[in-house]
Amino acid sequence: MNPIPVVLFAYARPAHLARGLACLREDRVPLIYAFADGAKGAPDRVAVAETRALLRGVDWCEMRVVERTENFGLGRNVLSGVSEVAGRHEAFIVWEDDLVGVPGTYAWLSAALQAYANDERVMSVTAWTHPRVTPTGVGEAPYFDPRAECWVWGAWERSWRGMTEATALEKMAGAARRGVAADACGADLPAMARAEARKNIWAVRWLYHHLARGGLCVRPPWSMVENIGFDAQATHAAAALGWDQPVLRAAPPVPRAWPEPREHPDCRRLWRQANPGGWRQLWRRVSARLHRG
Repeated sequence: MNPIPVVLFAYARPAHLARGLACLREDRVPLIYAFADGAKGAPDRVAVAETRALLRGVDWCEMRVVERTENFGLGRNVLSGVSEVAGRHEAFIVWEDDLVGVPGTYAWLSAALQAYANDERVMSVTAWTHPRVTPTGVGEAPYFDPRAECWVWGAWERSWRGMTEATALEKMAGAARRGVAADACGADLPAMARAEARKNIWAVRWLYHHLARGGLCVRPPWSMVENIGFDAQATHAAAALGWDQPVLRAAPPVPRAWPEPREHPDCRRLWRQANPGGWRQLWRRVSARLHRG
C-alpha cells in the first residue's frame, strides 16, 4: 500500500490548526489533502485567510490545498472532500483542524489500515476512545466497536463507497432491516439523524453506514487524540459534559499480530449507558464530539 494521505479539514481557527499541523509534522505525515472552507461573511474572512496561509506555508510534506470559494459547512465539506480523496487513494486518514494527537498516532492508524485493508468486516479505524465506552480488560490491544468514530479516523475507498448515496435516516432504516435498533449504540443517534440536513452534519451518517452494513471500527485501547476546539469558535460545539478527555498517554504499541475482527460484546451496552436517552440533554453533552463546523 502506498503512503496513506491525511485528509485535513480547516475553516477559521488558525491557532487550533497550527497545533494540529505541528502534530502531523512530528508524525512525519508524507501527504496532506487540505480542504479549507470558505468564509460565511465579513467577520470570519481574516481568520479564513490566516488559516489558508498556514496551509500554503507547509513545506515539510506534500500539501495539496483546496480552497472553497463558498462556505460549504462541515457536513458538505467532509462528504465532498473525503469522496474526492477516496477516488484517488485506497486508504486515507481524516483529521480536523481542532484535533491534536500524540506522536505515533499516524503510524498506529496506518498500520491498522494496512492490516485490515482486505477484510470486509472492518470498515474504519480510529485514534479516539474514552473510558466511558472502552471495555474493561482490553489491555494494550485494539478492540472492535460497531459504532464508528469521527475524531481522527481512517477508512478505505471500499468502506466509504455509498456514503453519499443515502441520508442518515435512510441508512438508519437500512440498519433496521438488518435487525439493528436505531438506538442500539446509543439513544443520541436517532435525533442526530433527524437533524442531519438541518444542521449540515455528516458523522451520524457514517455511524449508521457501519450499522447498516454490519461493519466494525478498530479502536485503540486508550485515546491518542483530543479535541481542543471546545470554545466560542466552534460552530456546533456545546459543553461536552461527561466526556472530558483524560491526559493523553503515549500511543499504544502497534500490535505484532493484529487481532481477528470480532465485535466486543460490551460495546453496545457501554454506548447505551453513556447515551441512555433524553435526547435534548444528550444533544448538549455530545453534539460537540460529533458535530463541529
